[in-house]
Amino acid sequence: MHAPIPALQIRGLMKAFEGFQAVAGLDLVVPAGQIYALLGPNGAGKTTTLRMVTGLARPDAGEISVFGVDAVADPIAAKQLIAWLPDEPLLYDKLTPLEYLAFIAGLWGVPAADAEPRAQALLTRLTLWDKRDIRCEGFSRGMKQKVALAGALIHQPRLLILDEPLTGLDAAAARSVKDILLEQVAAGGTVILTTHILEVAERMAQRIGIIRAGRLVAEGSMAELAAGRDAGTTLEQLFLEFAAQ
Repeated sequence: MHAPIPALQIRGLMKAFEGFQAVAGLDLVVPAGQIYALLGPNGAGKTTTLRMVTGLARPDAGEISVFGVDAVADPIAAKQLIAWLPDEPLLYDKLTPLEYLAFIAGLWGVPAADAEPRAQALLTRLTLWDKRDIRCEGFSRGMKQKVALAGALIHQPRLLILDEPLTGLDAAAARSVKDILLEQVAAGGTVILTTHILEVAERMAQRIGIIRAGRLVAEGSMAELAAGRDAGTTLEQLFLEFAAQ
C-alpha cells in the first residue's frame, strides 16, 4: 500500500531577511486529517514559514508540497487547497459580513447557490448572523476575527492555516472557533495553527512541532514529546525545555 500523501511536506526550507536567517533548513511533515500546532518563541520563524507555504513569501531555497502539489513551482494550484488566516484580520471595512463572504466566495469561484447557505451557517455558528447587514468598520477585533475565519472557510479548504486564531476572542467565541476547527478535521480537513496559548495546543493538537531559530527542535504527539519524563509533564514545561536548547 502507498503511504498517504501528507497535507504539508517541507524540505530544506530557507528564508533570510537582510542577513537574518528567519528559516534555516526547516524540514517538516504534517499528516492529513489532523490539527497540527506549530509552536516556538517570538522570532522563531513560525509566521515566515506559514507565509511561504501560503505563497505570500518566496523561499530562498527548499521545497514545499501541499497534498502533493509543488507550492513553489505551481503556487496557484497549491493556493486552491489552502485558506490562510493571519493574526491580524484583514477585511474590507465598508462591507457587511454577508457582502464580504459573497465577495470572498466569488474570488474562489464558489457558486452563489453554495456560498449563500454556507455563509448563513458560518455566521450563525460564529454568533454573527444578527450582524450580517452591519458594516465591519464598527466591529471589535474579536468580531473581525470571526468574520475573517468565516471567509477562510467559505470555499471549504483542505488545509486551513491559522496564525494565533484565538487572539481577541472572548471565552464563548474561542469555544466556537475551537469546535469549528475540530469539526473541520472530523470532516477530513487539516488544520495548522500557531498559538502562544499552550493549553489550547496541548488539548487540541494531534501533533506538535516546536521550532527555534528557524529549525525544528522537537516534533510528535504530546505523549511522544513527554516520553521518559514525569507523569503530568505539561506542554509548557516541554516548550520551555525545547525552546531553550
